[in-house]
Amino acid sequence: MSAAMPEDSRFTVFAGAKVVITGGLGFIGATLARRLVGLGGDVLILDSVLPGSGANPFNLDGIADRVVVERCDIRDGDAMRRHLAGKTFLFNLAAQTSHQGSMVEPLLDLDINCRAQLALLETCRAVAPEIAIVFASTRQIYGRPEYLPVDEKHPVRPPDVNGIDKAAAESFHLLYHRVHGLRSTALRLTNTYGPRMRIADARQAFVGHWLRAVIEGREFEVWGGEQLRDLTYVDDAVEAFLLAAVAPSCAGLALNIGGEAMTLRRLAELLLDANGGGRFAIREFPAERKQIDIGAFTSDDARFRSLTGWAPRTGIAAGLAQSLAFFRANLPHYRQGL
Repeated sequence: MSAAMPEDSRFTVFAGAKVVITGGLGFIGATLARRLVGLGGDVLILDSVLPGSGANPFNLDGIADRVVVERCDIRDGDAMRRHLAGKTFLFNLAAQTSHQGSMVEPLLDLDINCRAQLALLETCRAVAPEIAIVFASTRQIYGRPEYLPVDEKHPVRPPDVNGIDKAAAESFHLLYHRVHGLRSTALRLTNTYGPRMRIADARQAFVGHWLRAVIEGREFEVWGGEQLRDLTYVDDAVEAFLLAAVAPSCAGLALNIGGEAMTLRRLAELLLDANGGGRFAIREFPAERKQIDIGAFTSDDARFRSLTGWAPRTGIAAGLAQSLAFFRANLPHYRQGL
């Protein structure tokens, strides 16, 4: 478990509130659901359970009887109208998350990450105009940085189809705030890690792949090694989503969420330390990955911190230790992935 967070008085609004989480069987969505249940929220989880999405019913272990789960694709307009009507909060995490996958199936990525997002906003405007929306965007939309750390004034130059579609979806969310008055915010997440993340492969995040390898006693590869990355522990990311939903000053903005920065080599070393051993090898980037790699990246999240008072609470060493402990205890539920 991560360090206990002092309860924020602003979160009392979630008690009894009707909350929807799209992509709620996934890593961040399920962790968010667990927190909202603790806050007394009336939580509806919508998830299409598409192969490779990271959706995993075991992510709700211990709270499954305290939430409602509907298998629903955000591309199903009629279903979305039915599920969103009268709701108070929407945490919009449904997405195709694989960067490499978006280059292989670009039209699928366009359909899920762009067209369906616009349709969802139209649905909110029609049946839930007072809803507060927090959209999970990504730091990938910046592309290869011109300077570090990257703030929100940095040019947006996505390096892949996924980044382009996410940037468009983010823009739709902000447009619907400006023009239609929807209270929507976009959070540009960096590498988020922790218990319940997908570890079956590196489709969504390299950290999960590394975690599984060290638990199983296998060597893992570090591509390049000297690139900087910042990482956010999942509980800290969830805190950011909750704050963005209740802070009026965040409405209509796209805001960075950062974390602790270090090289990939150093991160690998800390993982071995947390595991009490293991091994990794530095390798060159595979050609297909190198084409869309953004190089070193760290986020400047000062604006979000100033607007909300947010700050990450879990350091890398503690976060890796907690992640390893979780997956050691629950590996059979995550080895295959969905």
